[in-house]
Amino acid sequence: MSAQSPNSGRERRRFPRAQIEGMVTLALKTGTFNAKLRDISRAGVSFYLDRSVPLMTLLELTLDLPGAPAPVRARGAVVRCERIGPSVEHWEVAVFLHETLEADRRAIDAFVAARASNKIAHTAASHGE
Repeated sequence: MSAQSPNSGRERRRFPRAQIEGMVTLALKTGTFNAKLRDISRAGVSFYLDRSVPLMTLLELTLDLPGAPAPVRARGAVVRCERIGPSVEHWEVAVFLHETLEADRRAIDAFVAARASNKIAHTAASHGE
């Protein structure tokens, strides 16, 4: 019998997240870069980038969120940066958002909730409910 923590195999994120397609603009000390979005939540965002970013690097990001009246802007720190594969020069980067305006947090929450609602409706329809 192996000892496992109570959270083993369970989602540990505090806030729900949703997959998102589109681009995010990153402002780093070394310049401005565009990256392909992967997912987003109130607490963070992940994306694919053509370069590695050191852990704890501070950055600013701007993205167009479907349904939001204006671009969402936030500041955060890189908490994960993993190369996608040995033959691919791209990295999956995760950023913890530590500075986001309340209006932008609400826009993110609304987007995530709408995606969850659409996913539930789609699942129910595919099961004949």
